[in-house]
Amino acid sequence: MNPLDFSGKRVLIIQANEFMGPVLAEVFRELGANVFADDGSLEEIGRPAALVAEAGEIDILIANLGVPAPATPAADVGEDEWRHAFARMVDPLPRLVRAVLPQMHAKGTGKIILIGSASALRGIKRASTYSAARGAQLAYIQSVGVELGRSGIQVNAIAQNFVDNPTYFPPEVQANPAFKERLSREVPLGRLVSAREDAMFVAYLASPHADCFVGQIFPVCGGWVPR
Repeated sequence: MNPLDFSGKRVLIIQANEFMGPVLAEVFRELGANVFADDGSLEEIGRPAALVAEAGEIDILIANLGVPAPATPAADVGEDEWRHAFARMVDPLPRLVRAVLPQMHAKGTGKIILIGSASALRGIKRASTYSAARGAQLAYIQSVGVELGRSGIQVNAIAQNFVDNPTYFPPEVQANPAFKERLSREVPLGRLVSAREDAMFVAYLASPHADCFVGQIFPVCGGWVPR
């Protein structure tokens, strides 16, 4: 028997064509889930609620929210850069959660998993905008997860870096000798975490085997974040 059997489960994946979306959709389908993969913009205030209504019954919400990370020095960060990062990565998150919670409360069960970033756990030069938005995501998940701890709904987050994905580590970046040297120098694992390794861990968190985790942040970064 497959210990990760999602037969009969409905999974909503946000930004399914970007970041970790494609591999997450692939893995959950392989594991038997009915995947509702959305690749539309969620910046409009009412769109997250409309999306949840379109998807219907949702057992697992995967908030795969990301943007290419700007590398602007803090003194030069403008309003447009700041608002873009928060509008794409932070603002949709509570709207999605508010939209999906009533049905999860009614069933007494559910999973909400954020695909976040370890950039919120360790300082990075010229990443103030991106890290701030990622930090807001993680703080929200921690708070909501603890609040819902006894409800049967588990809310947790992956905080990843150095995971193979087309948004942050496209082939041209991986082929760059300077990146290979950085990978060897900064990541104890000595390589990128594979997309499937990451997706399978998400699947584990979405399974009944992980019902004991509430409001927790799991770094998936090959040891880049010291623990």
